Amino acid sequence: MSETKHELKRSLGLIDATSIVAGSMIGSGIFVVTVYMARDLGSAAWILVTWLITGLLTMSAALSYGELAGMMPTAGGQFVYIQRAYGKLASFLYGWTVFTVIQTGVIAAVAVTFANYAAVFFPVLQEEIFRVGDSFVFKNSQVLAMLSVALLTYINTKGVQNGKVIQLIFTSAKLIALFALIAFGLYIGFHTDTFSNNFAQPWEASKTVFDEATKTVTVTKISGIALAGAIGATIINSLFSSDAWNNVTFIAGEIKDPKKNIPRSLFLGTLIVTVIYILANVAYLALLPLNGTPDGSVVENGIMFAAQDRVGAAAANMIMGNIGVFVMAALIMVSTFGCNSGLVLSGGRLFYAMAKDNLFFQKAGELNKHDVPERALWFQCIWACVLCISGRYGDLLTYATFASLLFYILTIYGIFILRKKEPDAERPYKAFGYPVIPMLYIVLTAAICVALLVYNTVETGLGLGIVALGIPVYYLFMHKKA
Repeated sequence: MSETKHELKRSLGLIDATSIVAGSMIGSGIFVVTVYMARDLGSAAWILVTWLITGLLTMSAALSYGELAGMMPTAGGQFVYIQRAYGKLASFLYGWTVFTVIQTGVIAAVAVTFANYAAVFFPVLQEEIFRVGDSFVFKNSQVLAMLSVALLTYINTKGVQNGKVIQLIFTSAKLIALFALIAFGLYIGFHTDTFSNNFAQPWEASKTVFDEATKTVTVTKISGIALAGAIGATIINSLFSSDAWNNVTFIAGEIKDPKKNIPRSLFLGTLIVTVIYILANVAYLALLPLNGTPDGSVVENGIMFAAQDRVGAAAANMIMGNIGVFVMAALIMVSTFGCNSGLVLSGGRLFYAMAKDNLFFQKAGELNKHDVPERALWFQCIWACVLCISGRYGDLLTYATFASLLFYILTIYGIFILRKKEPDAERPYKAFGYPVIPMLYIVLTAAICVALLVYNTVETGLGLGIVALGIPVYYLFMHKKA
């Protein structure tokens, strides 16, 4: 009797792929990061411009990735693209960074955010289990975070159909809830003069700093080079909120007609999220004053000093009153759980592709009886849980975001390399606006990276350090293979 051969099954359609793109992008960032951008820019118009630039950059990158996805419709996605253009070392460094901090770090951060908002309903989650000095605190919420990651991992080990259903349900739920929040916010907000007041001097930018020790607020007007630098530094917030759209390429081996459906899902998913994010920020500006004070009511806090930096919760409070806190907490729980569903589902496929290429633990390259890479999923789960325990995932995300941008630049430049190296390769979809749009993305993103190097030297340097640490690890794997 012959042994059943297990292989990845192409069972995900365009709607499924689009839900993975949009669902993986929308986590908790849109409900928080506008606070930081408001302090960095102090201008309603420049905040919206920054979100618009973020959306255009994300969509242009997604449209460029469509060409690579059409050429290489296999599991692993970006890892495979980088290897074909640059070789194994570059692709391993990408996979190494994704495993150590990008994918697992985001999963950990999103899981802890889910648990923190669950604490709104169950305060016991905020109780400490133990602490080590002032630097390490382990709470019940971190236990819930790890359990949520383990649950999603377990569900995904039982077949891609299970992950598909969870993803569709939670992505649909949070899209409906977000559109409702935006619609009610715009309706209520535009019946006040808040929006017009926020745009009284729309292009006058400033940086606001609050000193916790002295409880003083310092406002410094910025323009010219200083303004460009501030946009370049603060855009990391909106870019992080818009990240993870590339996850759909990891699962290319299970998408029907991937040469068409992956490019289409990348475009549709990033377009949907870009529209939602811009409208959400318009709603914030219609409901809340941009400027505020650290101590006061929801209105007095404004966007800049929203309680616990939760501008989404402050907006919900303006729409529904005190019950808005609970409604927003529920929405963020749905959003973060759905976000992690997509991240867990797709991340394991990247590590599966690495293992098949002898660049990861060998067991990760095996499929279980449900035709999914169960071991790869559990490796991802274990490390994400370690990051949940450590409490250092926030720092790791800061370090890794810069490295992630570098790999986006590297991947899109790979289009130019492969056009030259393989001019006759099949390209069912060609990068939109080539060579202008891809090159414009590279130039603008490189400028953002330069701004980050100048304004956040330590964090970006550590991000590069994490990537560089992968070099000796790569040679260990190669030595073992030899």
